[in-house]
Amino acid sequence: MDHKTITKLTSSFDTLVHEIPEESIEFWYAREIMTALGYDRWENFSKVIHKASIACETAGGVVANHFRGVTKMVPIGSGAERPVEDVMLTRYACYLIAQNGDPRKEAIAFAQT
Repeated sequence: MDHKTITKLTSSFDTLVHEIPEESIEFWYAREIMTALGYDRWENFSKVIHKASIACETAGGVVANHFRGVTKMVPIGSGAERPVEDVMLTRYACYLIAQNGDPRKEAIAFAQT
């Protein structure tokens, strides 16, 4: 993988980070990193999240500390909003997702190596 691709992938991940300043917590929304990791469909990505949460639990981690389910409101065509499920992910959760993702996707292969 060339340097330009590595820089692009790292930058895209870093630009999606969110913070809770009063708690010094950084997190990523699953629906935002989904496309950065090469997934187009939530149904497919949620399976990877599930596998990663099992890995977290098996390793002795507290799943709720790393995979926090949330509901977000998203705009729809009429100007109204509708709720969608999402997951707040810690850096560790993102690591586990990369390890359990499809290695045929360039961003996943990069993260795995």
